[in-house]
Amino acid sequence: MNSATADNPIDHVVEVNEVCLDFHTKDGVVSALSDIDLNIKAGEFVSFIGPSGCGKTTLMRVLADLEKPTSGSVLVNGTSPEEARKNRAYGYVFQAPALLPWRTVQDNVLLPLEIMGYDKHRQQKLAHEYLQLVNLSGFENKYPWQLSGGMQQRVSIARALSVEPQLLFMDEPFGALDEITRDHLNDQLLRLWQQTQKTVVFVTHSIPEAVFLSSRIVVMSPRPGRIIDIIDSDLPVDRTLDIRESPEFLAIAHRVRAGLAAGHSYDD
Repeated sequence: MNSATADNPIDHVVEVNEVCLDFHTKDGVVSALSDIDLNIKAGEFVSFIGPSGCGKTTLMRVLADLEKPTSGSVLVNGTSPEEARKNRAYGYVFQAPALLPWRTVQDNVLLPLEIMGYDKHRQQKLAHEYLQLVNLSGFENKYPWQLSGGMQQRVSIARALSVEPQLLFMDEPFGALDEITRDHLNDQLLRLWQQTQKTVVFVTHSIPEAVFLSSRIVVMSPRPGRIIDIIDSDLPVDRTLDIRESPEFLAIAHRVRAGLAAGHSYDD
């Protein structure tokens, strides 16, 4: 499922070594992440899953240079997270779509391209291409308030992809949606990943979502966030939602659930 064929550092889009992160609050030091080691290869779809407050989003924010680790090292595309951010090496999809209500769908997708100084022709080409990719052709002139929650999130995905990053961070993008819409977007996102071959780092609370989407699943403990297990998926690339009833799917889900349960032993 991965475009990298050997476990060679040159293929690692993300390298995390012994990362710890402490927050200093008025009540004292809060340890958010502890001894995180993780490599992510090009073309993987890697999900972070764990209980609320375990550091899933914090770890993603460290990779995106939105938080600084207290200790340890991080490389993104072979450079520091800061350099990767400055080089616009990744796209970021937040929990909420964060669309500007006074801009049309197309204009929301165009926003980062305008900021980055792309010429008008290329802006229009990229916006058209990625709105088509997320099945929103024909909605270019609608405003966010005229769209469903799922459609708004697809606009935010198109916006993140429009700058053509090879790495996409997604922080619980479907967490606020109803189950039917979430299933539909999971299926669409899987097809999108297969089509673009992007490297995706995805945060979720949902075991079925993590198992369905991922080539690897990183199971994290309650705070301080530690990696309890890293699970490789051998599910077929062209899977559909029906696979969730298969023994293979249920076996992976059981291992994720067992890892989450084992992680709670840190609280004992």
